[in-house]
Formats: sequence, structure tokens, C-alpha cells
Amino acid sequence: MEGNRYTGLIGAYGARLPLKAGARPISLGEGNTPLIRLHNLPLARERDIELYVKYEGLNPTASFKDRGMTVAVTQAVAEGSEAIICASTGNTSASAAAYAARAGIKAFVLIPDGKIAMGKLAQAIMHGAEVLQIRGNFDDGMRIVKEMVDQAPVSLVNSVNPFRLQGQKTAAFEICEALGKAPDYHCLPVGNAGNITAYWMGYSEMALAPGHPGTRACSFCGGDCAFHENLVRNRPTMLGYQASGSAPFLRGGPVSHPETLATAIRIGAPQSWEYARTASSESGGWFDEFTDEAILDAQFQLASHEGIFCEPASIVSLAGAMRDIEKGNIPPGSQVVCTLTGHGLKDTDVAQRHAEAAVTTVDADGSAVREAILGKMG
Repeated sequence: MEGNRYTGLIGAYGARLPLKAGARPISLGEGNTPLIRLHNLPLARERDIELYVKYEGLNPTASFKDRGMTVAVTQAVAEGSEAIICASTGNTSASAAAYAARAGIKAFVLIPDGKIAMGKLAQAIMHGAEVLQIRGNFDDGMRIVKEMVDQAPVSLVNSVNPFRLQGQKTAAFEICEALGKAPDYHCLPVGNAGNITAYWMGYSEMALAPGHPGTRACSFCGGDCAFHENLVRNRPTMLGYQASGSAPFLRGGPVSHPETLATAIRIGAPQSWEYARTASSESGGWFDEFTDEAILDAQFQLASHEGIFCEPASIVSLAGAMRDIEKGNIPPGSQVVCTLTGHGLKDTDVAQRHAEAAVTTVDADGSAVREAILGKMG
């Protein structure tokens, strides 16, 4: 029997990544995440919608950030870097810390004061990162880490690093390979706006024929794409969704004081603003927003009806898809993919709000337990 161990997305797609020749992959086996079809949401069944979630919470540090981080850290190490730096609402810091540990280099992470889920902070600490909590928000942190690149021997690994989005584009490759085509619609949460850009880059590369121009949304080539796969005939309409308290794309410009319990998308000044707007425009897509109450309800519906637990920021993609299906913006018979960017266990503070109502306390004897079971079964 011949072994076939999966070694991560650089091993799978190295020929389609612009890494330095001979670079040693810094990998934790990221990528190859499941594309799960949803069966239990009535509206999708009624409208004959083929609805999937790309569950990125099953990456090594439980978020989609690992796709970009393996490529960014691999390139940084190949260029001789001994330290990386990032600003983060949580997931980037966890991923950067893990890949820095894997590479044997130092990670510095800047987090907003009191604005990060404890599960994510714990990851960064346990991976040995130097955590600097700033008295400001994520946008303040981004400004500072961009300045540090010129003032200290560190490599920036936020999504403004073009190698990050090169790694993240591979999720689109996996979806096309799983479906045999690109979906009709792709729905994503939008915070810093790098991921919607990266998916569009990936879909574009999958559809490009030799000699055809690439997407202008690519920060690496600006439309002069070197990767023409010509493997699919279509590209999806890209739909981006934000939290109402942190929705610069809906407001038409930066939001000075973004607020939402969906911490991963609590960003008022997206770094990939222009690229995301280009991706939306080229695909014929749109943006929409959701209140925190709607986000929490959708998170509970997915977990309790489909068995999939994602963090609050992730669920806005599915909430958006369901609203657009209901409105008819996504027509019956469509094939739709929603990206779930992070696992629910990263941010259990929100989930604990359901605990008091969900837990029934009974005496420690069989009759009390039997009575409770029969009562719950109606």
C-alpha cells in the first residue's frame, strides 16, 4: 500500500503560488476543509437551492487565516526574516503565532484593548507570541504595524501582504474541485475584506484561459495573471455581508468606531477596500448588513439544525444567503456556497448566553432524569 499523506496547501498547490524558489514550506496541514451541504433549512429546500458551507473552522488554528499564513510565513522565512508582526481582532494573531512557532521565529501581535475573544488570545499566548494590547481599535493597530515594518526587522503578515491572499485563494480551488465547477453565488463575511478578494482571485484563476487578462482585484499581479488554469467555465457572483455596527461598505466609507459582538469583523477601515469593491463589481455582486441579534439567531439556527458551530462573524455569510434567497435575489435552483471563517469554540462568550435557558438541573436519581427526558420529548 502506498501512502498519500496530505501535507498542506503548499504541497497541494505549490505550482500555483508565487513563492520564492526552494522555499521550505512552513505548514500545519492547513486547507482541504470540508464543503458541507445543508439539508435542514426549510427555505433552501422549498426554493430548490443547493446550499453548502465551506467550514474553514477546521483549519489547524480553527480559522481561514491559516491558508494565508502558511504562504506568508513561508515566504518571510525564505527571505531571511526572523520575526513577523500583525494587528488582529483575534484569528490572525492565533494563526501568526502558530506558524511562527512552527518556523522557529518570533511573532509580535497587536490586539485591541479588551476587544478580543479569550479563546483566540489564549491561542496566541500558548504559541509563544509577544502580545501587545493597545489602547485603541484594530484600525489603530493596523496603522502601527505598517509603520513598524520600516522601523524594526519584522515582516508584516496581515492581509496587505500579498502572499496572504495568494494562500487564501486556494479555498476557491478546493470548491471548484469538489463541485466540478464554480458555484453560482459565493457568500462571505466582510471585515478587512481580504478574503472576498482572495476567493475572487482563486475563481478567476480557475476560469482564466491563456492570454486572457486576470482580475484587477489581485494585489499581486493587478490583472496580469501568471496562473491560467482554464478548468471551469463560470465564476460566481460574490456577495459580502457585514455587521450593522461595523459596515463601511454599506456606509460608503470608513466607520470611526466600529462595534459588533462579531469581533472578527469589527473593522471600520478595511485594508482591501478597493480590491473587494473590484471583486464585487467584476462579479456583479453586492454588500448587505445584519444586526447583532440577527447574527446570533443565525448562529444558533445553524448549530441546532445542522450540527455546525461557527463563530459569530462567520455566520453572517449564511444569514445573508438566506435573506437573499427569501427576497428572490438568489433565484430558485441556484448553487450557493457560504464560507464559515472560524470555529465557534474560539468565541464561547456569546454561546454561553444560551446556557441558562438550555440547561435543566434535576436531582441525581434515575426517576428525575427519566421524568425530564419524557417531558422534553413532549
